[in-house]
Amino acid sequence: MNLEKKIERLTLFLRLDGELDMHTSDLVRQAIDIEIEKRGIRTVILNLQNVQFIDSSGLGVILGRYKKLLSLGGKLKITNVPPNVYKIMELSGLPKIINFYDDETHAYEEGRRA
Repeated sequence: MNLEKKIERLTLFLRLDGELDMHTSDLVRQAIDIEIEKRGIRTVILNLQNVQFIDSSGLGVILGRYKKLLSLGGKLKITNVPPNVYKIMELSGLPKIINFYDDETHAYEEGRRA
């Protein structure tokens, strides 16, 4: 799993490349939690464009970060989800509670307009 991080204001853009599974989910959790605690990040935009597979551990880390950010008054937004990964997320019910976007720009701009 490769992670690419970019921070703009209090927003963390995190681009994942690889498989989000039991072997890599802790890495993603730590990457997000460190930025929340160190920089006061309140919005995480998770780009899954290059994720080929996700399992229950990956779903768990996403749901856990969603709950953590929600308790801080923040948001988790998911973008660029490949169809096969979206199907797994849909079966778990994530799209019912987390906002999904076509791309990072739409995710970032939503909520910033007055």
